[in-house]
Amino acid sequence: MTSLRDVVAIGGSYGSSAVLRRLLGGLPADFPAAVLIATHVPGNSPGYLAEALTGHSRLPVRQAVDGQPIQPGQVIVAAPDRHLLAVDGAVLLGTGPRENMARPAIDPLFRSVALAYGPRAIGLVLTGLLNDGASGLHAIKALGGTALVQHPLDAEADEMPRAALEAVEADAVGRAEDLAGMLVAVAGTPVLPPGLAPGPTSGPTSGSTSGPTSGLEPDLELEVAIAAGRRLGSDQLRRLANPAPLSCPHCHGVLSEMKGGGPLRYRCQIGHAFTAEAVIASQEAGVSDALRIAMRMMEERVELVTRMAKEARESGRSAVAELYEARAVEYAGYAATLRRAATTDLRSSRPTGPPEA
Repeated sequence: MTSLRDVVAIGGSYGSSAVLRRLLGGLPADFPAAVLIATHVPGNSPGYLAEALTGHSRLPVRQAVDGQPIQPGQVIVAAPDRHLLAVDGAVLLGTGPRENMARPAIDPLFRSVALAYGPRAIGLVLTGLLNDGASGLHAIKALGGTALVQHPLDAEADEMPRAALEAVEADAVGRAEDLAGMLVAVAGTPVLPPGLAPGPTSGPTSGSTSGPTSGLEPDLELEVAIAAGRRLGSDQLRRLANPAPLSCPHCHGVLSEMKGGGPLRYRCQIGHAFTAEAVIASQEAGVSDALRIAMRMMEERVELVTRMAKEARESGRSAVAELYEARAVEYAGYAATLRRAATTDLRSSRPTGPPEA
């Protein structure tokens, strides 16, 4: 029996809501594949994305429910604070650790779809910051699936599409207005044996040129299990990764560098996962917080030492007052330096994927 490409996994972040509305609006009512969507939303989000997309889609759009079957012709949107996973033909809402500072994250969805559907899977990376989705798209491609990417020059935030294109040889790249057509062209088409698959083309009909990567499935199974909520033991982590001289931005445990292909990424023993770019972004946020805390402490110290100098002068202790006054000037200089650094950091800071309705 011929297998068909019948599952589409879509990941997006900053700016992706508008792209999703346009994309779903272009899919026909008889679209022959299931569509699973993961975007970065905060854990306390009311989860309005499915409702917002409903009016733009001919297909039924629903927020993911644990255990619901995955069937062609439906759109399933990740629920807040849960990883959206495809396991045994049904939705599994994962309670595992955050990946790339997000839950739901895109990489767990892509990995689960790659593992469950192999060459039947289609992955699509949309606009977004940092590089969530690149590792998962690499897994989809490695197991024979199809990799599609929004063109970076068309994306509101080009980092995720660029990272995806660095991680895989995409089967097609297109603007927001082209994405629905790209999916229609490939969904429902038969999966060709690896030896018969055509080479990459500029269109969305090429399919993968390689079969499943030997030895990749057990590692994907473990990573999907971690996203589902399974505890990661030290022995299992050693199988996946080698210890690195870095600390986890979330729990401050030791990070380990993941083995295998794809983007450079890390996990801690608890299971928090980061690409290298996400580690840097987390560290930058910590530095910003430290700058502001240090500035506030130094300004409070200036206030306190100034008050001590005044009290010393009023009591006739001139030498002590001069000492405190000199210290106040010194602390004020430190505070000014920290204020300039904090202001510069604030001006140069960028969003890491704001919530979208």
